[in-house]
Amino acid sequence: MKLKEPRVIAEIGCNHKGDMEIAKELIHTAKIFAKVDVVKFQKRDIDTWTELKPEQYHSPHPNPVNSYGETYRKHRQFLEFNFEQHKELMDYCDEIDIEYSTSVWDLPSAKGIAELNPEMIKIPSACNTNFKMLDWLCENYEGEIHVSTGMTTKDEIEEIVNLFIDKSRNKDLVLYNCVSGYPVPFKDVSLLEIKELKEKYENKVKEIGFSGHHRGIAIDVAAYTLGASTVERHYTLDRTWKGTDHAASLEPNGLRKLKRDLEATYDSLTYKNEDILEIEKVQRKKLKYERGLDE
Repeated sequence: MKLKEPRVIAEIGCNHKGDMEIAKELIHTAKIFAKVDVVKFQKRDIDTWTELKPEQYHSPHPNPVNSYGETYRKHRQFLEFNFEQHKELMDYCDEIDIEYSTSVWDLPSAKGIAELNPEMIKIPSACNTNFKMLDWLCENYEGEIHVSTGMTTKDEIEEIVNLFIDKSRNKDLVLYNCVSGYPVPFKDVSLLEIKELKEKYENKVKEIGFSGHHRGIAIDVAAYTLGASTVERHYTLDRTWKGTDHAASLEPNGLRKLKRDLEATYDSLTYKNEDILEIEKVQRKKLKYERGLDE
């Protein structure tokens, strides 16, 4: 059976540097040049976000060269788009015909983005055990819900899937193999986890995906052949820009090659429809040794 056609998500995240024009340029380049399917941003509610301890939040950025503010809180505020800006980005995506999405990091962000009604919302690995947020999305948001599984135990993954089953939303769940490192060494990518996710959940969820933080694009093709039909990669216009995610991101040409290679792989993953293909027949006539000619 032929695999699903690959879907490529360009994870812009906060690589727009807090600038709407850069954000739109990233969208436009992803659509026109790289020809990917989806662009994805991030949304945090800075006032309620609890990823870090308060003393960390109000201290300088741990890597000052990447900071956009005097404290980590101010850094995050500088990079954050409000809901009106996300609506503007979604409208721009609609205008040029590319799908918009966002990762939500907390319940207020989930509620605000759900009001925009995108076709999919992503739950990052750091937040996939926020069951209050997952529960709310299952009950109030009708689109696809994508969940990454970095930093997550097998038991936690089972609990996440069971929540979606209990809410009768598992057929809208896309479950991603992911390793949370920036970048991830090849030896830690753990691609065979895709095989395990498929064996356990393929008939329970909508789809298995792959969210990669490695270098290059060869690994993504392998992930696709193992059954991850949605592939997500971080994306930037310039890997030397200030910020923690740029160095682990693909630039436009890398993103374009990723889309090209995944489509070529999709086209090639077939069986022959006859013993000798049309393209082979002329070569067989010219080159093939015919038995009996020298007997």
